[in-house]
Amino acid sequence: MEEEARRLLEEGISKKLLSPGKGQLSTFPDGTKVVFHYRTSLCDGTVLDDSKSMGCCSKPMELILGKKFKLAVWERVLVTMRQGEMADFTCDTKHTALYPLVSQSLRNISVGKDPLEGQRHCCGIAQIHSHHSLGHKDLDQLQATPQPLIFTIHLLEVLPPGSFQLDVWAMTDEEKLAFVPHIHEEGNALFKQGRIKEATEKYYNGIACLKNLQMKEQPGDEAWIKLDHMITPLLLNYCQCQLLQGQYYEVIEHCSSLTFKYEGKQREGLLQASQGPRRGVERDGGPGRLWQSVGAGPLPGTFRGQGAARHGGPYPQQGEGGKGSLQRPVQLRHATTHRHHGLTLHTLPCL
Repeated sequence: MEEEARRLLEEGISKKLLSPGKGQLSTFPDGTKVVFHYRTSLCDGTVLDDSKSMGCCSKPMELILGKKFKLAVWERVLVTMRQGEMADFTCDTKHTALYPLVSQSLRNISVGKDPLEGQRHCCGIAQIHSHHSLGHKDLDQLQATPQPLIFTIHLLEVLPPGSFQLDVWAMTDEEKLAFVPHIHEEGNALFKQGRIKEATEKYYNGIACLKNLQMKEQPGDEAWIKLDHMITPLLLNYCQCQLLQGQYYEVIEHCSSLTFKYEGKQREGLLQASQGPRRGVERDGGPGRLWQSVGAGPLPGTFRGQGAARHGGPYPQQGEGGKGSLQRPVQLRHATTHRHHGLTLHTLPCL
């Protein structure tokens, strides 16, 4: 232990043991999953982040060793710990320069946002030297004037490779593409069982997975467009779940952005949901598709309709032949209606 502490000091890391762990020290081969709580503080005691109180829950951090995590110093110190151990690690500035970006992502995740939201598409070092705000005053200050940080880490669990299912973020690109259809079906099954919150998480993970792959492609290229088409049904399913949970404005934002994206026949196809896929989805128990908004006037990028189709649901009014208008009533089956502040949202079975 003394030899390990000496090596850490030579690397600019000081370890202070707070509570000893149990058992033998793991060899930590690549692929090992470590689960831990952390608290990040400035040297004056100011707390920046605490996983036990971050966001709406106290979920611990999970890390797969050997996956080149952006904050490499965490991997370095974790391999010196036994399961159950708690220790302070004071780390020199050279180890903490990327912490503002890591913290921003972790804060986003804790409130259900995209972990890459607010970050530019460039490497971490380039972001450090940019003047782009991270959306948090304390992180902006830390990014402008990097300084040593104290990481208080409580190692909860050490799982050897092969003893757990990989999280999406830890998968290779090929594994992610193969995983998306599976997680999509899991979401549909959960929705059918009425487990809306869990279905929402499945759809969200599928979207995040595809978005991560899409960031590596040039917007507008064939591969980017293919991924975008895969995202759309997942996003509509996610919106249906959010609608049932009362997140109306998020639903409106997502669906309006989708209708802006498509024009003419593409938009008609998006809204109409052809008979074949629709029947298949009803059989598989998938959620409904957000259809239109009426009552408070049409929203940008949406259709307005107040009629009733043969099956008792609303349908878009017949247009005059302009772009994006529908020329015939659309039969709506199993439509669901939600009203909020004068706005009526209708849903259809979805993919």
